[in-house]
Amino acid sequence: MEIDQKLLEILACPKCKGDLDLNQEKVGLSCAACQLLYPVRDGIPVMLIEEAESIAD
Repeated sequence: MEIDQKLLEILACPKCKGDLDLNQEKVGLSCAACQLLYPVRDGIPVMLIEEAESIAD
């Protein structure tokens, strides 16, 4: 999965406005603070809270 680095730098979690990390394992953008994973579909991040899945351990 490829995400432009400049895009990744400006994206923020829609819920807490925190930083997002590229999660290659689960194919998405993860927020450590909210423990949410935002999916990336066809190279486009889906930044909707209702589309995110929990990654809490």
